[in-house]
Amino acid sequence: MDGTSNKMQYWRLYLMAVVLGIGGSFQYGIQVSVVAAPAVHVQTFVNYTWMWRYQRPVDESTKQLIWSFIVAVMSLGAWVGAINAGSLPVKYGRKKTMLFNSIVAAVAALFMIFSRKAKSFEMILIGRLLFGYNAGLGLSVHLMYLGESSPKKLRGFLTLTLPMFMALGKMMGQIIGIKEIMGIDEMWPFLLAISSVPAILPFLALCFFPESPRHLYIDKGDREGAKKALQWLWQEDNLKMELEDMQKERESTQGEKAKTVKDILTCRRVRWQLLTLVLTCSANQFCGYNALYFYAFDIFSESGAPEELREYLTIGIGAMEFIAVMLCSFLIDRAGRKKLMGYGYLMMAVAMSLLTIMLCIKDLNSWIPYVNIGLIFCVICIYGLGPSGVAFALPADLFLQAWRPAAFVVSGTIGWLSMFLVGMCFSYVNGLGQYCFLIFVIYCLISGSFMIFLVPETKGKSMLEIMEDFNKLNYKNRETELATKF
Repeated sequence: MDGTSNKMQYWRLYLMAVVLGIGGSFQYGIQVSVVAAPAVHVQTFVNYTWMWRYQRPVDESTKQLIWSFIVAVMSLGAWVGAINAGSLPVKYGRKKTMLFNSIVAAVAALFMIFSRKAKSFEMILIGRLLFGYNAGLGLSVHLMYLGESSPKKLRGFLTLTLPMFMALGKMMGQIIGIKEIMGIDEMWPFLLAISSVPAILPFLALCFFPESPRHLYIDKGDREGAKKALQWLWQEDNLKMELEDMQKERESTQGEKAKTVKDILTCRRVRWQLLTLVLTCSANQFCGYNALYFYAFDIFSESGAPEELREYLTIGIGAMEFIAVMLCSFLIDRAGRKKLMGYGYLMMAVAMSLLTIMLCIKDLNSWIPYVNIGLIFCVICIYGLGPSGVAFALPADLFLQAWRPAAFVVSGTIGWLSMFLVGMCFSYVNGLGQYCFLIFVIYCLISGSFMIFLVPETKGKSMLEIMEDFNKLNYKNRETELATKF
């Protein structure tokens, strides 16, 4: 079943990836980007509510603190969701967990919509917390479900639908947040709630999709159920090799329960997988991507771009990321994970070094600010082509079935807490001016070198083959029997 034409038989898998992408990562992307548009309107509402309750205006520091909590509480909720991603999918299955998660998004939207009528900014906080929980749980289970339902030759492509739809969601959120559409005072409750609308699609569609085949076979021992699920998803009757691969994985973990986070943190047999996971998940936040978004508006101003065009240039950055991630989805199963991510980080380091230099000499010539705009788009393009997309595919590649839920807890915790840390500390780092990019350059160099020289390639390999490659690092001086024993 090789070749592009033969891959069309997997149309149900592609449809499932689209449904989950729209209901999960697309929804999250919208929620992340729309929160900036109504900032002034929400702060005005906070002041109005305060006046209504206490007959005096809220002081500026309190208003800013409340707004900061509204922005940051989503990361806290996402962290809680990521923690539950280790237990709910094991107990109730991947499919039921995602159905439940769609309901969480709907409840969050109700809090947002009725917050103004109830004169309660606390309802916005609760809504953001629930949207965060929805994202933390949903993104992890989304990747888990796709990775366990895909043939190994398509695993990278299908898992990259998550960052692809996330980038599309960010761009869409930026578009609907402009004042010509929903970025006005009357619409902000609906703008904050609109990301729940895509959650309706997976809630309806998942009723027709099967449970994850690997979960059915390896975790539940239901060989026939797994076979039927694969036949439905893959449109293929000859599944002997895939079922044998699941059987070997089940036998290798026979008698063992699903692993905990403590097991992953303390067990030698997954030491290098854990190190790879930690570095790649944290690098997604510490590679300078968020700093570029922060600086973009200032650089557009310095370039002389008209004020009314600057928000459209920001939308252009979102469009560039989406196009780059889409291209990455076609490259990942050809070029491989380690090359795209490793060389991606190194190229980002070079581009950000050039940006730092050009920002230092921006006043020497009138054309330099336009070069800076080009460098911003260049870094975003590199980020989308490699690090952004590949980082989401790795957790599903690195761990066997028994370890995978706990691995997603670790990756989710690192990712969301890193985002929270960047949000809390960036105002201090920003004091360094353009030199703040040098911190991210160093991190990109370390991450890129680690991926290229120390991490085995996972492209086109079964879970057991990937485990054997990592065992050569985990057990350098031991016999193969010890390396593969569970």
